[in-house]
Amino acid sequence: MNISASQIIGDLVAMDYRTAAVFKANGIDFCCNGNRSIAEACTEAKLSTPTLLQQLQEVIEAPGQESHHFQTWPPTLLADYIEQVHHAYVRRKISEIIPYLNKITAVHGNNHPELKAVQQLFEESSEDLQEHMHKEETILFPFIRDANKPGDNGPTGATISNDRDASPIAMIHEEHDKEGERFRKIASLTNNYTTPPDGCNTYRVTLGLLREFEEDLHLHIHLENNILIPKILESGKEGNKTI
Repeated sequence: MNISASQIIGDLVAMDYRTAAVFKANGIDFCCNGNRSIAEACTEAKLSTPTLLQQLQEVIEAPGQESHHFQTWPPTLLADYIEQVHHAYVRRKISEIIPYLNKITAVHGNNHPELKAVQQLFEESSEDLQEHMHKEETILFPFIRDANKPGDNGPTGATISNDRDASPIAMIHEEHDKEGERFRKIASLTNNYTTPPDGCNTYRVTLGLLREFEEDLHLHIHLENNILIPKILESGKEGNKTI
């Protein structure tokens, strides 16, 4: 596959998630702002488009395959995977990270006041993410499963509105954007999760957990923004029942 400058970032990452690492290394948001073309993103980031295209092409042509071809999965399988893997991860890691953050803020907060801001941002993120996931698990995901439940003549045809700006699609994108912005601030405040010279091992572990959390969140949001939502919007073009 030859990659062009006009290709949409989210579509490319949906086809081969290995390209996400290239976008991330170049400071390009592929999950929340994946609806831009490669050329547009390069212009905004003041990057060389040919250089980025070459990097992406090398990744695409590298031997080996992705462990999961998410683009080929039906909406119900994607919803199940997101809930069982990513939602479970978020809940598990929140309960692990908060005590660590509390500890290093108490010990190192005077010398590193940015930790208090990181602590507040992560606590806000924890609260909002759990509310966001609850809405998906009680409204959106059950709707997707119902819409794809086989009937006598195939799937029932229930769909979500095929309008990206309509609720609940607009709400989902807005909440994803908020989390993306929060973690950009956290990464900036921590110098991209770099432990300072006077940081203890707990400090290092905490920043490592935050980095891992952000990386998982990027994939989590990517699966919804660039694969799951487009799939259910596409099915909405032919459906007759919406939320």
